[in-house]
Amino acid sequence: MNKLLFFSAACLCAASSVAVAQSADSTSSTAPVPTAPALTLTGYVEAYYTQDLTAPKTTQERPSFLYNHKRNREFNINHAYFKLAYATDRVRGNLAVQVGTYAQYNYAAEQPLLRNVYEANVGVKLSKTRDLWLDAGIFSSHIGFESAVSKDCWTLTRSILAENSPYYLAGAKLTYNTGKWTLLGSVLNGWQRIAKLPGYSGPSVSTQVQFRPSDKVTLNWSSFLGSDRPDSLKQGRFFNNFYAIINPAGRFGVILGFDIGSDRKPVVRTGSTDRVEGGGSYVWYAPVVIARYKTSDRSYLNGRVEYYDDKNAVIIGILGFQTMGYSLGYDYYILPQALFRIEGKIYDSKTPIFETTSGFGRQNTSLTTSLAVSF
Repeated sequence: MNKLLFFSAACLCAASSVAVAQSADSTSSTAPVPTAPALTLTGYVEAYYTQDLTAPKTTQERPSFLYNHKRNREFNINHAYFKLAYATDRVRGNLAVQVGTYAQYNYAAEQPLLRNVYEANVGVKLSKTRDLWLDAGIFSSHIGFESAVSKDCWTLTRSILAENSPYYLAGAKLTYNTGKWTLLGSVLNGWQRIAKLPGYSGPSVSTQVQFRPSDKVTLNWSSFLGSDRPDSLKQGRFFNNFYAIINPAGRFGVILGFDIGSDRKPVVRTGSTDRVEGGGSYVWYAPVVIARYKTSDRSYLNGRVEYYDDKNAVIIGILGFQTMGYSLGYDYYILPQALFRIEGKIYDSKTPIFETTSGFGRQNTSLTTSLAVSF
């Protein structure tokens, strides 16, 4: 980490004369690309405080299926990064270094030196007349409508489906954009993995088809085909993510999302530890609805209703997991670059899975606030 910070500080000094601007995922072919070489520096810091109103006061972490805003009853940094991006009309590259509890919990399985890498990728435009890009490296996931950057999401905290699908990917991807259509195909190291899972030969593949008939509607289908298990278990994974974003810039907007995935069941021969392919699949699924209402030029109200069903513990790791979630939040832009947010959330599970002061219960209630600044 010290080497990364030293390198990043040197880059900051070298970039002291470049333009500074906010940016989203720079490997998205929908972003405008300058015709002259440009080096830009962007940054983001989100501080937060979460209070779990159900768990004992000494509990330090939120439930195990959450990876953002994870720490309980303490002020902390969820996500902070600074990013250098280089772009010409035919070449682009990004390097971003991160810290925070988002990185701590989401990258726990990665090699130590890579846990602080938010983005590291290069890309080349393959056609002079078509918006066709080839990118390779570590980049933000194209799966889902929520990202690791809270300010870009409609709610302060992430949905259960977002927390349990990839936030980042490593591999190579081909992206073609026509304006209304975006088509993407990628070859990946795995399911949110920079380092390939030991025992998995891979690779995995993922796709995206996105259609924007107007600036008021976005329709998206993303998929993943591969595995997150060693080859010896022969458990292939097929996952689909669907969403529609309706009227995002209007006074009232809605997001409809649905995830469904399956892992092949491992079957054990009687009297043997050998596993063989077959026996059907374990299926998990998750619908979500998010609504947002613009109360003024600086403020929004948002609400969310969601459900996650993973009773076979494929993704969540809790047997019998069937949980509803409800949240209500308020956002206020103190300045165009400074966002204050507050959100109350309730989880309601079919079985008692949440830690309480007297054992385990079916419900969990929390209150989260955050202050995010971007530059």
